[in-house]
Amino acid sequence: MITPSAETAIVSPAARLRGQIVLPGDKSVSHRALMFATLAAGTSRISAAGDGADVRSTAGICRALGATVTRVVADVSGGGAAATVDYVVDSPGVNGLGQPSSDLDCGNSGTSLRLFAGILAGLPFRAILDGDDSLRRRPVARIIEPLRAMGATVLARSDDSLPPLTVIGRQPLRAVDRWTPVPSAQVKSAILLAALRADGRTTVREMIATRDHTERMLRARGIGVMTERLGPAEADGHDGAVAVSLEGGRTMRAIDEHVPGDVSAAAFWLVAAAIHPDADLVLRNVGVNPTRRAVIDLLRAMGADIEETAVDGRVEGASIAGPGEAVGEPLADLRVRSSALHAIDLGPADVAAAIDEIPILCLAAARAAGTTTIRGAGELRHKESDRIAGTADGLAALGVDIAVDGDDLRIRGGRPLAGAIVDSLDDHRLAMTFAIAGLTAAGRTTVLRPASASISYPGFFDDLGRVGS
Repeated sequence: MITPSAETAIVSPAARLRGQIVLPGDKSVSHRALMFATLAAGTSRISAAGDGADVRSTAGICRALGATVTRVVADVSGGGAAATVDYVVDSPGVNGLGQPSSDLDCGNSGTSLRLFAGILAGLPFRAILDGDDSLRRRPVARIIEPLRAMGATVLARSDDSLPPLTVIGRQPLRAVDRWTPVPSAQVKSAILLAALRADGRTTVREMIATRDHTERMLRARGIGVMTERLGPAEADGHDGAVAVSLEGGRTMRAIDEHVPGDVSAAAFWLVAAAIHPDADLVLRNVGVNPTRRAVIDLLRAMGADIEETAVDGRVEGASIAGPGEAVGEPLADLRVRSSALHAIDLGPADVAAAIDEIPILCLAAARAAGTTTIRGAGELRHKESDRIAGTADGLAALGVDIAVDGDDLRIRGGRPLAGAIVDSLDDHRLAMTFAIAGLTAAGRTTVLRPASASISYPGFFDDLGRVGS
């Protein structure tokens, strides 16, 4: 059914999809867990972490700043599970971190770049954050301005718009009260991480609430974070606006934690089973954080048959907030079966809530009855690739009726897919989206540059071969 290589992956239609999948650890949570363990004095164990290239980039930066980071592979047998990865971080704490001897390599990881910029802003030395060619095309102006307002010196090339990013930290920083210009959990997190080293209370205001992993994980480590919903007058009429605040000068606590399965990785299997005529898949221990689960709810709104069962998240050796949660992150098993999908409309708030899942949701829309519209997706142009153009070009090659109008997409569903040669543009989410499309396309689908899937999901093609037949 699948023949992967470094240059291409050839996917043929699957007669059926069956099995259980243990997903990689949530990438967003894994990044933050490594960073926060580095800021906390003592030893932290992070179990079931993501093991993609992005997370390894973060681990490397933690080492460069002075933490001892050990990667431990734990074998898991049965139930379709693969080996899992734990990290053990032994750190001197934030006051013991030191200037790195060379540039900090973020690889392809925008999360590493932006969140470490916030951390470095409050450390009294100079550091340079750099990455691969793709990362060097991703905008950084929106984090430079607030970090400068807090007192750090932050510089970038192309008139302070593109990496590499030079950060000369200051201690203490100034507290600020700021609106974010566009909904971005990474920008919010960068400001909050800088705020840990600021005098007074820092507040970040968002017109649309973004994923709250940073807030939950800070609370689990003893940092008081307050989130409040803003009224219409405060938010200029925007429903759903929030303010997130914390007091600077608090000490991070070292803890052990269990990372939930990545819901963004789960999205590929949810769509695969929903659009396939003979499918029944079970996804284990998926993180269903209310600010990340939008893809589940949007697919259900399209008619996807998704059964959700809360999981007791108490894992031996891990600090757990309660049943079904991993340090404040709710967990569930998801069962998804073949479904009759119908079109829906996604507005800017939906896009912000499911920004990483828009490409695979476009594939779901292609197999749904009716016309789906997706509005306000401009942020997708600033990911590992221009995901609006890449998604549209790839799906059009597969026979999808998809049109782009500025930052909006329209997908007329119901047409059969036909195998074709499609280019991932070295973007992991496009590589996996097009491979999933190949499961139901007539003939062979050839995905170019499929190795990019390892950025977030190293075992994706193994799982694809295992559940399809």
